[in-house]
Amino acid sequence: MTLRNLVVLCWLALVSSPGLATAEDAVAAPKAFIDGTGLGWVALGEKDFTNVNCDPETWTWQDGFAKCTGQPVGVIRSVKTYTNLELVAEWRHLKSGGNSGIFLWAQEENLNSLKRGQLPVGIEVQVLDHGYAEQYEQKNGKKSDWFTTHGDVFPTGTAKMTPFPPTAPKGSSRSFPRKNLSKGVNEWNHYYVRAINGEVRLWVNGEEVSGGTGCDPKSGFLCLESEGSPIEFRNIRIRELP
Repeated sequence: MTLRNLVVLCWLALVSSPGLATAEDAVAAPKAFIDGTGLGWVALGEKDFTNVNCDPETWTWQDGFAKCTGQPVGVIRSVKTYTNLELVAEWRHLKSGGNSGIFLWAQEENLNSLKRGQLPVGIEVQVLDHGYAEQYEQKNGKKSDWFTTHGDVFPTGTAKMTPFPPTAPKGSSRSFPRKNLSKGVNEWNHYYVRAINGEVRLWVNGEEVSGGTGCDPKSGFLCLESEGSPIEFRNIRIRELP
């Protein structure tokens, strides 16, 4: 057994042990995994993504940055599919009220049928600026109590997930964060996502906050979302797990 395989097995044993990583107890991610370097981590860049239903100029890559104009609404997807993985990424919105997301396990058939302005079926890890809630309430005249700006995780379309508490009201499948840790517009935020055997967990700026289990689908493409506002991603790294 190689050193890398031994480390991965030890990590999986740690995070899956009863009482160590329950849905109710936030777990701090080890620094080595937050950094996303060594031990099988791979940096993702322009060559690793392909356009689905955005314009050619919607996404540009420069010096390790993925820059998105936000127009039109749509996604780019990974070239390959993933099942069990760890993902780290940094992001920042460039405009107050910005909206975006990272999709896990999107399906090829659904992606191929997406029209301009549509988003995929899968598990979304929300990437939302704080100004969005205020703008939503002003525009709609009602409370923004069905979402947060601190890292919601939820199924989209026909996808399914049993959310970790707390959850959005009225029996929603949206997992709300246990702590509010996201930074505001023009500030960099760090996401660490662990997705294993249909279970998703999200760490925001170093602390676990949300997630869910029983995901369907639980294998597919990784997508980055364009949703109306400019955003930048950097240091996108992934590690496939057994």
